[in-house]
Amino acid sequence: MLRVTQWMDGPARPDATLTLPFALRQKRRQRARLDNGVEVALLLPRGRVLRHGDLLQAENGLLIRVQAAAEEVSTAHTGDPLLLARACYHLGNRHVPLQIRDRWVRYGHDHVLDDLVGRLGLKVVRERARFEPETGPYASPHPTPVASPAKDHSHGAPSRPAPRGNR
Repeated sequence: MLRVTQWMDGPARPDATLTLPFALRQKRRQRARLDNGVEVALLLPRGRVLRHGDLLQAENGLLIRVQAAAEEVSTAHTGDPLLLARACYHLGNRHVPLQIRDRWVRYGHDHVLDDLVGRLGLKVVRERARFEPETGPYASPHPTPVASPAKDHSHGAPSRPAPRGNR
């Protein structure tokens, strides 16, 4: 199986394409099939989501262009920036991945969310389209491998020794 291990930068002519929906473009380690049917193993470094247009390289040098698959989404439209901000606030408060543009917001289709956004006054359209949600302020566009320090999950609580049993 062909192993795909790194992102490439700059313009290049790809040898193959890989079309995936957003849910699969979030996974850095998975088996997938190129659009030509060749099976590949994605073994990519942490810190980045596959985006439409990304260029990957396999260990044998094959260049692969990532394509965002059309998927079932809801797109809510409005010409009112305040109304768009309110809709994004309420959707974001539900931790829904959002693709935000000047006069619309897009999210994975959900009839409950469609109702919420419609009640706010936006026009909601269910459609098949590419879904490229925001990555967030902490996402790295080009991650570099860095040794990660041990994580402290104590949240400031003093550490206590484990209780000792009777011996």
